Amino acid sequence: MNIILFGPPGAGKGTQAKHLVKKLNGFQISTGDILREEIKKDTEIGKKIINNMNEGKFVSDEIVNTLLKFHVFDPKKREKLIFDGYPRSINQAKYLDTLLKNSNQKIDLIFFLNVNKETIIKRIEKRKIMEERSDDDLDTILKRYDKYIDTTKPVLDYYSKNSNFNEIDGSMEIAQITSKIDDFINV
Repeated sequence: MNIILFGPPGAGKGTQAKHLVKKLNGFQISTGDILREEIKKDTEIGKKIINNMNEGKFVSDEIVNTLLKFHVFDPKKREKLIFDGYPRSINQAKYLDTLLKNSNQKIDLIFFLNVNKETIIKRIEKRKIMEERSDDDLDTILKRYDKYIDTTKPVLDYYSKNSNFNEIDGSMEIAQITSKIDDFINV
């Protein structure tokens, strides 16, 4: 089963993805984690990524798509992909469709965790303390949130027409969100 989780920064995608990985014996495909790994390796791509992140910008589709392709075509991950925060743009959504088609796969379920800005701010402040993430500066997050809303509106429109699209109130407690997602998977 391949699943897409999307929502603004701090919506809980990573938390739910980790749950789904355990439940479905899947693989979390977190663009954030993939990008942070490139930064850690101190590659040329990693240097471009850190500059974009520090300025509150999204990393280019070209960079993200290049890094993602390896995961989609990995035979161990076939039909076990949990996309966490990807796609973020209509170009990425169309690219993912192409990758999946070329690898004879499909998306089974799409979950949009809808969360307002105030809830995001509270979560980010808590996450910054608990996880010590360098990309959790409040000003940066607010820029990313506003950019997310602008950039992903077309993605929301693109996926919301699908019968496998499900919007979930992301401001609920973690266990409640998990339960809602499990209801769709256990049907």
